[in-house]
Amino acid sequence: MKTIYLFILTFMLILPLNNLMAGEAPNAAADMTTADMSAVLQDGDDKYGEDSVQCVRNWSLYAEYYRQRNYDMAYDPWQKMLDICPKATINIYIHGANMLMHFYQEANDPEKQEAWVDSLMMLYDKRIEHFGNKGRNLGRKAADLYQLRPNNVEELYDITEESIELLGMNTGADVLLINFQSTMRLVQSGAKETDVLVEKFERAIDIIDYNLEHNSEDERYYRPAKDNILSMFEPFASCENLVNMFQPRFEESPEDQDLLEQITDMMEEADCEEEDLYYKATTELHKLDPCAESAFLLGDLEQERENFDQAIDYYQEAVERYEADNAESHSEQIFRAYWYMAEITYRELDKYSEARRLALEAHEADPDDGRPFILIGEMYAASSDRCAEDEFTETTPYLAAVDKFEQARDVAEEQAIRERAAELANTYRQYFPDKELIFFHGYDVGETITVECWINETTTIRAR
Repeated sequence: MKTIYLFILTFMLILPLNNLMAGEAPNAAADMTTADMSAVLQDGDDKYGEDSVQCVRNWSLYAEYYRQRNYDMAYDPWQKMLDICPKATINIYIHGANMLMHFYQEANDPEKQEAWVDSLMMLYDKRIEHFGNKGRNLGRKAADLYQLRPNNVEELYDITEESIELLGMNTGADVLLINFQSTMRLVQSGAKETDVLVEKFERAIDIIDYNLEHNSEDERYYRPAKDNILSMFEPFASCENLVNMFQPRFEESPEDQDLLEQITDMMEEADCEEEDLYYKATTELHKLDPCAESAFLLGDLEQERENFDQAIDYYQEAVERYEADNAESHSEQIFRAYWYMAEITYRELDKYSEARRLALEAHEADPDDGRPFILIGEMYAASSDRCAEDEFTETTPYLAAVDKFEQARDVAEEQAIRERAAELANTYRQYFPDKELIFFHGYDVGETITVECWINETTTIRAR
């Protein structure tokens, strides 16, 4: 929690004053000149109060001291002006907030600090009373309160909620951050349900995305705000919550690339790849922005769904995109794609010749991995019945199979693969023909023969 708080506070402190609602430039046009003061005295406008002379006198005193940054001397006439003519100028509130923050920082006594915070909060209420713009000023109030009383979670939540309701899509990035962090802490304390956090997350992301699209000059504020909110939401992002939250938005905007990236990123982070929404979002994202990685991912997803032909198509697309980019730098991915295609083609589609071709492609991508030869050996051994014309030819596929297992053992770098290849070779040697069968069919041990059928491999006759 401390880390999250510091992160958000740092984010807020680095925002320029024109974005932070707590800070704003004073209205220079409202500063009093001698001519202005004379005009006020003659004007009789009720915004200068019942005693416009006292209003102007205190205005002149506080403004001069404020310009000198002598806040101690400026405070008393400022306070009198605030009492006498609170509608005279908005600078009363802008300057006043700066002074009260200064007094807070200078105070060494916690009780005095708390009193200054109370004064600042009342100043914002008075500003709203006399100058309106309630949504913006509540946002400013929340931003200051967050810095001075970050543990006033319920108050921060209530203030930012009202501000967001009033401003809608015009809500600032800092207010959205404060609101979401406050909601999260209330959920963690048990004061609110997780559903509320999901609701506030959706709202915050909608507002941020709107501003990223329509308010590009403020992207530097909304972009980090979005990243921060996404990071905070991760611990609460269950698959059920994510589906409930994103499904309606996906159905409404299935070609919104930013939304699709958000869905897939968050569902991957939450290990929700088995959800149908993740599959659909990934598929649509690949259509909009195809790349080798997304093609490979879709190959995995189609394989899990037992859509084997589609899986092979995506793996093949991934290979082509990797090769077009730089085959050498993507040799590992190309090997895996060919390996998966070979496995599917053999085990699921029962296409032995095509599976062998794909396995050899995998071997070409990574000559130091023995698994492609193991796979070919397994297919040869599995072909004993389908390639048998007689008792002798029923055994010859095992000769070719063991050749492949031994080849796998010789090329494999990994010890586990070498051991597996050796184990399979020992297993299938027991199915070699015996000497009597060899001689009966007119062959000799050590003689070279071609294993017919689809295998079409040359091998040496050996007896078990």
